[in-house]
Amino acid sequence: MKNIFLFGECMIELMTASQEKSSSTIKQSFAGDVFNTAVYLKRTFSDIKVNLVTAVGKDNFSQKMVQYFEDEQIGTDLVFQSESKIPGLYSIQLDDKGERSFTYWRNDSAARQVMQHIDDEAINVLSEGDMFFFSGISLAVIEPEARAAFWSMIEKLKTAGVKIVFDPNYRARMWDTPAKAKEQFELAFSAADVLLPGVDDFEQLYGITTSQEVYEFCKPYQFDELIIKNGELGIICYLGELAYEFFITPVDNVVDTTSAGDSFNGVYLGARANGSSLSEAIELASKSAAFVIQHHGAIVEPNAYQAFITDLLN
Repeated sequence: MKNIFLFGECMIELMTASQEKSSSTIKQSFAGDVFNTAVYLKRTFSDIKVNLVTAVGKDNFSQKMVQYFEDEQIGTDLVFQSESKIPGLYSIQLDDKGERSFTYWRNDSAARQVMQHIDDEAINVLSEGDMFFFSGISLAVIEPEARAAFWSMIEKLKTAGVKIVFDPNYRARMWDTPAKAKEQFELAFSAADVLLPGVDDFEQLYGITTSQEVYEFCKPYQFDELIIKNGELGIICYLGELAYEFFITPVDNVVDTTSAGDSFNGVYLGARANGSSLSEAIELASKSAAFVIQHHGAIVEPNAYQAFITDLLN
């Protein structure tokens, strides 16, 4: 059985369920880019062992969050509990095209201190995995003084033969300066075996606007796979120096784009881990992401997603 670890933050999600003139009804759930990736990976490939690496508190929300992880059959052995901190929180607003904007309360979240819990025993467990996934948001969440310990851990995992996967999700408000983000991202580019960038992230941080420019930027790094996502303009993949282009069928009924990239990542990584070809993995991941963005919230209701993926795989 394949064994994949995903490192990041899960937060309390608040979304407006109904709106009136003077008040609104709020729906509460749990989400976060790496957690979303873990959910779609596990839901699509139940035979893969999927584990979350994060920190929560001991409050009621944290207890319900960990129960949610377990309900989704995501391993919690490396979900640590802080004595004093609680999960971060965010609210999400959607425009009439399904594009989202966020308000965050996460500066003092338990996940920021996750590296305080990563000891030799935890690294030994991680070293037994086949794959370790993290994102630009994962890096931003870690307390700056703990990042050296994170990179030391990554080096140990690489030495142990674990495949390192990085998605450079960039959120400007989470970094003190763009220079700090670039410094950390370039360490990640150097360490990663698989890179999953979106052109929009590169545009925000580096002023790069095309898939070809993203490739030229990443070319000096020693990756095995480079999957460049560019929305409706399609996906360009590089295995070594071989390039492959995949066109995407646009979705007419876009409801919520919150988890488009996360669901793509989870399904793509699961498919590749299970031995699917590049084209098979891209097709399955793209169709899954197209389904997800036709639903509200980061995590689609499980029965709806299961019916969809069962039909797609059969």
